[in-house]
Amino acid sequence: MAFDNTCKFLAEHFSVDIAAWLLGTPIALTKLEPSELFAEPIRTDAIIFLESKDIFVHIEFQTDPDPEMGFRMADYRLRAFKRYPHKQLRQVVVYLRPTQSSRVYQTNFEMPGLHSEFEVVRLWEQPTEVFLSSPGLLPFAALSQSQDRVQVLREVARRIDGIADGRAQSNVTAASAILAGLLLDKAIITQVLRRDIMRESVIYQELKL
Repeated sequence: MAFDNTCKFLAEHFSVDIAAWLLGTPIALTKLEPSELFAEPIRTDAIIFLESKDIFVHIEFQTDPDPEMGFRMADYRLRAFKRYPHKQLRQVVVYLRPTQSSRVYQTNFEMPGLHSEFEVVRLWEQPTEVFLSSPGLLPFAALSQSQDRVQVLREVARRIDGIADGRAQSNVTAASAILAGLLLDKAIITQVLRRDIMRESVIYQELKL
């Protein structure tokens, strides 16, 4: 899906911004392909693995709750520990759109003899200001805690205009349009965000504008 690929793109190409947000430390991270880590096939559509010298990060971006999330996070934790026993392991599930499901509050998996924990971020509970200070976080702003998402998207567009690097500006614009589509009407998005800038983005083909 476009939403999954967009989030993975942002995590890979703006890893310092993503790390500052989710880990609390602005460190550069390198993407790892699942095939580099696990011999067995795994579900990869919403998953990204990143690493630095001392840390291994497993992030999942979810549009909807998954009843198997707890088990899957425990499974990947054990697999990652087997490969990187000396690295700190952080696992974060980011839920993109509001839901009444209690599953988005699950932060652990338990079975006899095993207890595994992971972190959860519900975007609709996050302050908008968190996402307005870094280019790689701007696309998430329209999904944050706000009573006026259109106004937030306008502010995102204004911040995007200030990005000096043309390629980054294009990619952030396209990513912002894609993710805003989870909660906003397409017509509104195209009014606020400049389509001419998006055309230069490597993820523009994900848009249906």
